[in-house]
Amino acid sequence: MAHKPYILVTNDDGIYAPGIYALWEAMTTLGEVTVVAPDTEKSAVGHAITIVDPIRTQPVNRRSGFQGFAVTGTPADCVKIAVRSLLDRKPDLIISGINAGANVGNNIIYSGTVSAATEGTMLGIPSIAVSLNSFQGEHWETAQKFARLFASQTLKRSIPVGTLLNVNIPDRAINDIRGIRPARQGQVYFKDRFEKREDPRGRVYYWMTGEIVDPSESEQDDSVLLHKGYVTVTPIHYQLTHESFLTELDSWELDD
Repeated sequence: MAHKPYILVTNDDGIYAPGIYALWEAMTTLGEVTVVAPDTEKSAVGHAITIVDPIRTQPVNRRSGFQGFAVTGTPADCVKIAVRSLLDRKPDLIISGINAGANVGNNIIYSGTVSAATEGTMLGIPSIAVSLNSFQGEHWETAQKFARLFASQTLKRSIPVGTLLNVNIPDRAINDIRGIRPARQGQVYFKDRFEKREDPRGRVYYWMTGEIVDPSESEQDDSVLLHKGYVTVTPIHYQLTHESFLTELDSWELDD
C-alpha cells in the first residue's frame, strides 16, 4: 500500500487487558494504530449493541505511547463509534484481540472478540479476530507474531466481502508451533448448569457453571487442530441464511 496503513485495535477483555496491549504493540510495526475498546471486560456479550443508555468515551494512555479510548459499551459499540465518530478516517484494517481464551466451535457466536471483527466486516472494513488458547496467556509473543502475519497478509491481499478471519493460536513458545492450518468451525460448546444459591438476605439467585464439551473429531476442525499445536484460521461470515433449505421451505403448505 502506498500510504501507511491505519489500523483500529479493539477487544472484549477491556482496554486495560494484557492482550490488547500486546496487539497494539504488534500492530505499531505495521502502521498507525488507534485503540478503541470497552472500559471493562465485556466477554461473551456476543454482538450486543447499546440503544437505551448513553455511550461514554474516555481517553486512555498506557506505557510506551499506547493511546486510545475506553468506551462504556460493547465490543460492537466500540467499532461502530470508532468508525462513525471517533476516527478521522476509515481504517484499512480492524483487528480484535488478543483474546485470553480460544474462540472456536459454536462458542464463537457468544464471543465479543469475534463480534467486534464482525461489526468491522459489516462496515466494509477487512477484519480479523485473534485469540490465544489460554486464560493465563503466557506466550503473548507467539500471538503477536501471528497477529502481525495475518494483519500484514490481509493488508496486502483481499478478503471476500462479508467475511472475517477468526485466528486461534496455541499458548506455546514460537518454536513449538507446528504450523498454520485453514480450519473449519468445529462443534465445541459450553455445557452450562445453573447453581441455585441464596444470598445473606434469603433471596434466591443462580450462578452459571459448566464445562467445555468438544465432540469434534475431524482434522479439519478448528479445535482439533488447535489442540494439536497448529495456529488455525477460519473464514467466517454473518450471512446466516440456510440457502439449501430455501427451496424445500418454499414447498411447505403455508398458504391459509
